[in-house]
Amino acid sequence: MYYVYILECNDGSLYTGITTDVARRFKEHVAGVGAKYTKARTPVRIAYQEKHPDRSSASKREAEIKGYTRERKMAVISKK
Repeated sequence: MYYVYILECNDGSLYTGITTDVARRFKEHVAGVGAKYTKARTPVRIAYQEKHPDRSSASKREAEIKGYTRERKMAVISKK
């Protein structure tokens, strides 16, 4: 099982990624072990997550969300 997640960072920006364990990955991002983006902007919360059966579908959804405007990402978050 894979998850697509959106993190809210300390500057209010949003970061989208995929993982098999959202809680573990969030801790990695907070510790500065995650992506370069979150190393510079510490995540403050997991704003959204959704399940996917495999890496391929999660990666496709991640790419789709990354192409969204901030407003559209906020709409995805508010639907949870």
